[in-house]
Amino acid sequence: MTDQELVDRATEAMKYSYSPYSHFRVGAALLAADGCVYTGCNIENSSFSVTNCAERTALFKAVSEGVHDFQAIAVVGGTDGDRKDFSYPCGVCRQALTEFCGPDFRVILGKADGEIRVHTLEELLTGSFTLREVLLHEDV
Repeated sequence: MTDQELVDRATEAMKYSYSPYSHFRVGAALLAADGCVYTGCNIENSSFSVTNCAERTALFKAVSEGVHDFQAIAVVGGTDGDRKDFSYPCGVCRQALTEFCGPDFRVILGKADGEIRVHTLEELLTGSFTLREVLLHEDV
């Protein structure tokens, strides 16, 4: 799957965003190693701490189906769906991805004008760790 195809899937997922408070719609498309794509959107709640980001929605959908091996995620977003800027994963999403994805995992960001920016997870969360590494001294 190309980066653009993954961005297109994230853009489609953004349409399902439930964001009545911020009006900031986000869509994500997570590419598993087996080629399956898991999509997600942000889901807000009047109790803001209950809100879930698009990236974690996609990740949790995949993990809940037994998938733990991923290649890339595309993320798009903007106020009322206007994708004029890049939308980066928040810190919580970056940490959640770190639990299942290595430092070379690709994070693909897309804007409405077709511009795409690609980062590795290591670039976005430098010096990250997992408890498996700390407590069990396992390499991830």
